[in-house]
Amino acid sequence: MRTSIMLTSLAMCMAVPCSAQPAPAPATPYTAAASAPFVQSEADAVVAKLADALESDFVLPDVGRKYAAMLRAKRAAGAYNQFDSAEGFAAAVTSDLRAIHYDAHLKLLPPKTGGSGARREAIAPSNDSTIIASGWLAPGVAYISFSAFYGNEATISGLRSFVAEVKGARTLIIDARQHKGGGMDEMNVLFPELFAKKTALVDMDARMSVEQRLGDADSEPTLELISGPEGVTRRRHFVTPAAEPALAGAKVYLLTSHFSASAAEHMALALKRTHRAALIGETTRGAGNFGYPLSLGAGYSAFIPFGRTFDPDTDQGWEGIGVKPDVVTSADDALDEALKRSGVKSTSAIALANLR
Repeated sequence: MRTSIMLTSLAMCMAVPCSAQPAPAPATPYTAAASAPFVQSEADAVVAKLADALESDFVLPDVGRKYAAMLRAKRAAGAYNQFDSAEGFAAAVTSDLRAIHYDAHLKLLPPKTGGSGARREAIAPSNDSTIIASGWLAPGVAYISFSAFYGNEATISGLRSFVAEVKGARTLIIDARQHKGGGMDEMNVLFPELFAKKTALVDMDARMSVEQRLGDADSEPTLELISGPEGVTRRRHFVTPAAEPALAGAKVYLLTSHFSASAAEHMALALKRTHRAALIGETTRGAGNFGYPLSLGAGYSAFIPFGRTFDPDTDQGWEGIGVKPDVVTSADDALDEALKRSGVKSTSAIALANLR
């Protein structure tokens, strides 16, 4: 299954105050990005293509049809004929979609513009490591913080090195307060080191017609096909322990914020429902439906959700509601709370400053 595509939402990047946030880079002069011009003929084609995609592929078929009917009616009425910029048009379409049904991943993205004003597609995820910081906060207390799960070699290699370094830690603190989403690759490296036996984590439903069209649906070994409703492909995300799990005996804390989204929420629900970690912080973002990025022409794009992830015991996902923490506190205080519960008397600021 194309998990790196299915879980990613690149539109979720937002700033959040957080005590683990790295020091800001030196200030540079700010230059406002040029607005992309609005071209009515392009907008007309974009709305038509978006309506078709949502009608055929959206995770909730009834809602997909409602989206499509609204877009076509507004297009026919001339509601999308005149805007000051491509950004204004995209914002209006997004607002109209969310008035029908709110989905945190679904958003029309306007064209990007370069220095010359030329249109270009959205920037792909960086190949840089998404590990913000890692190491020992105190004797026996390991810490790792992520900004996203992009499945790139730098992050995977860094994660494997971290696991080897902290093998046998009594406590592991995973910081997802700045985690904006991604795929499952990093989870599939980390989880086998945390569990002592094979464990069902979460279930994932996808529209069968979309999976068949995209292809490569059965390439992920941690997802097992199980029985599901008609027209739906249902898979269960399992973890199979490593031969010698490095952290199976560790107490695990996962730090969350209102910013933690998408793949961060998948990790949060998986660890919470299996009681493998205690969640500390805030209720997460609520971006639960996975999908694929769709180019709509003229530089416009959208993320089309065609599946959902949920707790197999309750049939409850986190779309629109987030994953609730076990210990409620502000995001800024979450690490202090985890340190206190780990028996560390140092403050988070001091512990991070002395991270090794």
